[in-house]
Amino acid sequence: MSSWRTNILLVCLILLGTALIGRLSYVQVFHHGLYKALAQGQQAFPYVAKGERGNIFAQNKQGDLHTLATHDTVSIVFATPSEVVNPKDAAKTLADILDIEESFIQEKLSHTESLFELLKRKISLEEEEAIARATIPGIYLKEESIRRYPQETFASQVLGFTNQDGQGQYGLEEYYQEELDGKEGFFTTIRSPGGYLASESKEAIEDGSDLLLTIDYNIQAQAEAILRREQPNLKFKQASIIVIEPSSGKIMALANIPGFNPNEYGSVKNLAAFQNPAIQSLFEPGSVFKPLTMAGAIDAGALKPETTYEDKGIVRIGGYKVLNYDERIWGKRTMTEVLEFSINTGAVFAQQQLGNERFLQVLERFGMFYSTGIDLAGEAYSQNQELKKGYDINFATAAFGQGIEITPIQLVRAYSALANKGVMVKPYMVEKLMKGGTEYKTKPEFSLPVFSSKTANLVTQMMVNVVENGFSKKAKIPGYYLAGKTGTAQVPWSALGQNKSGYSDETVQSFVGFAPAYNPRFLILVKLDNPQTKTAEYSAMPLFRELAKYTIDYLEIPPDYEIE
Repeated sequence: MSSWRTNILLVCLILLGTALIGRLSYVQVFHHGLYKALAQGQQAFPYVAKGERGNIFAQNKQGDLHTLATHDTVSIVFATPSEVVNPKDAAKTLADILDIEESFIQEKLSHTESLFELLKRKISLEEEEAIARATIPGIYLKEESIRRYPQETFASQVLGFTNQDGQGQYGLEEYYQEELDGKEGFFTTIRSPGGYLASESKEAIEDGSDLLLTIDYNIQAQAEAILRREQPNLKFKQASIIVIEPSSGKIMALANIPGFNPNEYGSVKNLAAFQNPAIQSLFEPGSVFKPLTMAGAIDAGALKPETTYEDKGIVRIGGYKVLNYDERIWGKRTMTEVLEFSINTGAVFAQQQLGNERFLQVLERFGMFYSTGIDLAGEAYSQNQELKKGYDINFATAAFGQGIEITPIQLVRAYSALANKGVMVKPYMVEKLMKGGTEYKTKPEFSLPVFSSKTANLVTQMMVNVVENGFSKKAKIPGYYLAGKTGTAQVPWSALGQNKSGYSDETVQSFVGFAPAYNPRFLILVKLDNPQTKTAEYSAMPLFRELAKYTIDYLEIPPDYEIE
């Protein structure tokens, strides 16, 4: 290279170096204070963030959507402790503004290695403005998304709630946690002077899916209103109503009382309030079980609806004796009359004709030893190990629903086979998952033939006779054929936490029925825990009739026959 070219390159490098040194001197020496202040007041840092949690909706028959769970934006205040110049003064000022303990704030500010220490969520506008005016270094305000339940106690145990970390607890929130939860990504956050976070840029985050429930908003609201209204009158401990479409398994309503407000779950003293008794409470169902026993015996050819037996008011099995309600003696009766008048000894007769082994198989087919698989968190079921030991007395009492424990949803699933031509369906709560305008979930493809359609028709006719001619006449709705059955079961001491055998004076009173009987559009279970009435005829049955009448009118179901 020629010497003149070398000299030119050297001069350029000297000039560039001089310019750089001059600029650094300008920044670091002459304007050191300004740039230090700007750096402290406006810094960029990355942190993990999530997309919004999905909404939960119910709809009515017109297709109108009702929001059951959504999200709101609230302001929070947090600290970056290493930036707080005077932690003691800052803690005192913040304690006065936020009305929280000064020691709590001091403890948070001691975590100097942390970039984010939450001081308070859901601060008021007045608190927000006071913090902004205070301009405390290292204290920042930010907007955050929280879960909100606009309908408050509506379907509370179906929904569940999310905790402070955004994790679903109980119900749908827990079961569909993965689908509802927004996907994580990164924010780049710019801290601006004045205590606010500004200029956020999102990268690779994704909102969660929305749930559209099978629940009909109006039927659910009616079921809950009936239970709330009747609780002071009947004085039951708790109660459940399940309404299902027996041809599909679609849950149209699932109501419990007492419930809770998921917006205020932290104030609930008794954690049992979060449990859903419709799927988690085991109980002995009593006489509502008798149609299932009859169906098994009829399907096996062990008897017919017109088969008769002689009731003497008592059946002796080993050292035990089985009595009818009120120790009544009914004489010669058909199997249809056994259901009409809820005769315990008649149910024992049917079970004995079927035999212990085949009866156990019937219970297995009806799903009494396994869960329904409903899409709600925490479903319970019993293996009924005591029953499986094979004692004659256990099988005899199970024939009329004592000595066997199930959940309300198991009973509803079993009854769906009676209403659905012998085919048992799987109950489900979510009709659709929706994301970005795309639907990607439909009803579960599950059905299980339990017995023949002929058997289902015969037992349905027997249950229609219960409403038309038997103890359930008060359930009758003019113009419609209803199939139904009452149950008044004694509660064992063990279920009440007492370490002794036998049964208490407490009862579970229930009614199960479906309509129209020969082409069912809905099936309803009403279950009341220890109402202050003698039998279900005076408690669960009237509630069933009211809700059935409402549902018939609401769905505009045409009558089976003209009223004279």
